[in-house]
Parts: sequence; C-alpha cells; structure tokens
Amino acid sequence: MANIKLHFNGNFALKKEDLRKILGAAAQEKGLNDDLQGLMDRTSLGNAKVGRIKSWAIRAGLVKDNRLSPEGEIVWRSDSYLESTITDWLMHFYLSFGDKGLQQPPAQPADWGGWSYFVHTFLPQYRTFTSEEFWQSCNSVFEEESRIIEQRIKYILQAYIKRDALANCKFLTLEDGKYTAGNAPLPNPYLIGYFLAKLWERDFGDTTSVLTNDILQQKMGLAPILGKETETLQECLNQLETLAIIEQRRTVSPAQIIRRWDNPLTLLSKAYAD
Repeated sequence: MANIKLHFNGNFALKKEDLRKILGAAAQEKGLNDDLQGLMDRTSLGNAKVGRIKSWAIRAGLVKDNRLSPEGEIVWRSDSYLESTITDWLMHFYLSFGDKGLQQPPAQPADWGGWSYFVHTFLPQYRTFTSEEFWQSCNSVFEEESRIIEQRIKYILQAYIKRDALANCKFLTLEDGKYTAGNAPLPNPYLIGYFLAKLWERDFGDTTSVLTNDILQQKMGLAPILGKETETLQECLNQLETLAIIEQRRTVSPAQIIRRWDNPLTLLSKAYAD
C-alpha cells in the first residue's frame, strides 16, 4: 500500500497570508538560505511554522532551491497579494503532484501520496462526495492508520474551500456537508496553455506534434487537473488554437496537435497580463 505523504505541513493549513511572508523572504537577495532565527525574524513566523509554510510554498511550485521559482517570480511580480484565481489554479496544479513536481508519472497516482490520489484518481470517479466517503476511499489505498488518514486529508479539503487558500478557483465547493468537483469555471486560456506546455514537456519532451488523443487521455494530465471531462477538454484545445498556442490537424485521422508556443513561462506571464 502507498504512503499518504501529507505530513509535510505539520498542523498548519495552507494560508495565503503566511505564504506571502515566505515568498517575500524568498524574493530578497538572501532568499531562504538562512538559519531558523533569521527566517523567523524576516517572516514573523514562529519556529514551528516557518519551515512548514516553506514546504507549502515549495509544493505549490512557487519556491525552489531557497529562492522564488521562475513561476514564483512571475506570481510575486504580478500578484504579490495572491488574490488572482490564476495563482490559485497554479498552486493547485503543482500541489496535485505531491512533492514530485513534473517528474514522470508513477504507476498509480496514489504512489505520490494523498493529494495526487485525490485529484487524479478519486475526483474523476466521484464528483460529489462527503469527507467520510473520501476518508473511506483513502483507507483502502494508504497504509497509515485510519485516524491518521482522517487527520491528514482534512488539509486537502480545507485548501480548496478556505477563502485564504484556494477557494476562489472553485475547484471544489462545499454545501450541506457535500463536496462537489467539476463545476469550476475554466481558468484563463493562457494558463491552460501553460499547463499543457509543462505537461507536454514532461511527457513528450521537444516533440513538435502529438496525437490529440494522447492529450485528451494523458495520465495525470489536463482533464483531471481542470476537473473536466474529455469533451470539455477538446473545447479548451479549440480555444488555445484561436490564440495560436497550438495548431490542430483534424482533417485526416488520427487528429494531431502541433505546439506553437516557445516558452511555457511566456504563457504564464500572458495569463496575468490578459
């Protein structure tokens, strides 16, 4: 059985106010390459908290090697208060891969822990569910004691419904004790283009064209990340074509997609500028 891998945050939930303090320190000349007391002084976070919030920032794709990641630099420049839904979606994208980032996907998403299991396996099967149903599903997959699993998965659910976390992107909503996924408005098309570009880089490298079906059915790919079915994903691809991010060739089977972007980060910058 797999390990749930949700102990990185201790008992500290994802909170943008805390995250901003870490990003602000990472943006300074010294970055986060500092001793504990130095980080505490520069972030006003306590000794038990500062490392945990740093872990959130790393998993969310905003910090790498004790400095802002290239994505983090764009976020800090464009949305330093972390108010944009683009930032919510970006953090969701990276959090869905656990601590593995854009490495080659495992045999099963659960191999990368509870967050990957939630986004890439559980939600495509259960669009409406209770916290107990998610808990019971995790009990059959992960090796930790049931009470530990119950404690840890609450940090996933809270991240998507708390206003000071990722609630604005509406990837998950809560009403009358039931969670619902799959109804979120699609994010900015340039951001979807960024997601596509990074997933393409991961799975297809420098290849200039791939089969459309390989994108629609991509493992740990766009469909589960956006919380949409493949039919909706095709509509997204059509929109990306109108923006000259991709070209589609569908007159002769099998349909293909040709990449037209140069740098994924350019797409991310355009998402904030759009």
